[in-house]
Amino acid sequence: MYDLIILGGGPAGYNAAERAAENGLKTLLFEGRALGGVCLNEGCIPTKTLLYSAKIYDYAKHSKEYGVSFDGATIDHNAVIDRKEKVVKMLVGGVGASLKKLGVEVVSEFAKIKGKSSAGIAVEAGGKEYVGTHLLICTGSEASVPPIPGLRESLKSGFGMTSREFLSNRQLPKELVVIGGGVIGLEMASYMCSVGVKVTVLEMMDYIAGPTDREISSTLQKNYIKKGVSFILGAKVTSIGSDCVNYELNGKTQSVKCDKVLISIGRRANTKDIGLENLGILTERGAIVTTDEMKTSVPNVWAAGDVNGKIMLAHTGYREGEVAVNNILGKSDRINYNSIPSVIYTNPEVAAVGETSESAKAKNLDVISQTLTMKYSGRYVAENEGGDGIVKLVVDRKHQTLLGVSMIGNYSSEIIYGAAIMIEKAMRVEQIKKLVFPHPTVCEIIREAINQIEF
Repeated sequence: MYDLIILGGGPAGYNAAERAAENGLKTLLFEGRALGGVCLNEGCIPTKTLLYSAKIYDYAKHSKEYGVSFDGATIDHNAVIDRKEKVVKMLVGGVGASLKKLGVEVVSEFAKIKGKSSAGIAVEAGGKEYVGTHLLICTGSEASVPPIPGLRESLKSGFGMTSREFLSNRQLPKELVVIGGGVIGLEMASYMCSVGVKVTVLEMMDYIAGPTDREISSTLQKNYIKKGVSFILGAKVTSIGSDCVNYELNGKTQSVKCDKVLISIGRRANTKDIGLENLGILTERGAIVTTDEMKTSVPNVWAAGDVNGKIMLAHTGYREGEVAVNNILGKSDRINYNSIPSVIYTNPEVAAVGETSESAKAKNLDVISQTLTMKYSGRYVAENEGGDGIVKLVVDRKHQTLLGVSMIGNYSSEIIYGAAIMIEKAMRVEQIKKLVFPHPTVCEIIREAINQIEF
């Protein structure tokens, strides 16, 4: 009998298992693939490893702009993949070691929910039944594969790839079509363009980067175009052939040839065949419905991470898992989705938290938006020759509190947490003005932008 059974060893699951074990709960964790889930094995970490190599290569190619001269810079894609695998192996091993040290029992099987009785909640794996007082579902998500003619056939033949296959592919294509201009597609397009692949991005919307502030996404697109990426916006993919992708644009069917296709249309919650029906757990559009305490519709059953479809980011899963465990322990806790930051790890980086101008308008919020060039930061100018980075603030006019920050420019990923704290604590503009930022740093741009707001 266990205090807590967790399905899924990704960020939400393994972090929750660690927190539970630290607090004395007898914890059992099931993971059928590899500890770390999508994030560690085929998402966040491998992607960032590739992108960092590409960033170094980009700097090497443009080193003369900074007074540094050398010839013959090259990038070895196979060596990059080798390093990616080394990094992943080390981090996955670290997760396993941490769980073992804390006394978490790990079963390397996919588990299925059997039902509930007076004894507790039962799950089955490998022909064996396990019973626990609480169940935390952290089964994550998988790449969406919409019913586009030829898509499934392309995945079977290897012509088409999801991010899973892409991150292990050792042979660079000459021409790549990326279907989907969201975070995953853009990060992969960034790497491929940097290493010399001709990249075309097909996006159904008339802008890229999904919910990102339009001014920011427009700046990002301009940077990609300068690097050689082609964008076809407002394009509806109609079919995938053996050497091309067909799409409809302005009522006309067109085609773009390539030797590889990356499918990055989004992700969907992994709720199929895990036995949700045996407990009557409520779902909506395939994702488990949860409260901000991570409760499901069934007592003692919780869900965290991508499986609830809220904000499919690893750090969201970390926090959601902690919230679930705290509530299991009787420590009242809730998650605030308004202060969760997001990052696109391209070169330049994009980061955001809270409201954008567009989301504020959609909610009829009375706000002031302030945009400022990153050139107000001395360090940014010193380190980004020709950079066109910007920061954009969204402030509540009545209460004079910071509601949102969006930025494009390197170091954005490391700065945005500070903005998240400001939003989490509902800091007023006058309070932020009194904060002391180190100089010279890029984060000073937030203070500069704040000082230019007038009510």
